[in-house]
Amino acid sequence: MITINGEKVAADGQTVAAYLQSIDCNPQSVAVEYNEAILPRSQYENQVLADGDVVEIVHFVGGGC
Repeated sequence: MITINGEKVAADGQTVAAYLQSIDCNPQSVAVEYNEAILPRSQYENQVLADGDVVEIVHFVGGGC
């Protein structure tokens, strides 16, 4: 099991890109923290999720100061 945004998810073996696609999430509008480090978008297709991984997916919100 993988912890994604604080919840246990059975996503072992999927790439980050495949997981984002499975939840209808546009990879251009999120940042992904993978095991406490920001994962570059260029790695979404290659990074395979494994048991014990911790992932945070943060959506960007428009607005300004």
